[in-house]
Amino acid sequence: MTEQKDQTPAQPQPPSEPEQQNRLYPEDQAKVDAFVSRGINSVERKPFRPLRLLVILMVIVVGLSLFSQLLARWAGIY
Repeated sequence: MTEQKDQTPAQPQPPSEPEQQNRLYPEDQAKVDAFVSRGINSVERKPFRPLRLLVILMVIVVGLSLFSQLLARWAGIY
């Protein structure tokens, strides 16, 4: 009798960093670069400011809440 070792298949190694970045053929990458550099994609934008968005949303919600309270008092419901 011979002993059988546990034969588990080797796990594939994740691709190295340069391989992860270059997944397209050069001609396809050139098409992507050309598309990204024209039209609306070529416009420089200001950085996203999440706190500003949060403040704007809070002002809108508070404003609508106050308006609904005033409307309810005016209508005699509240």
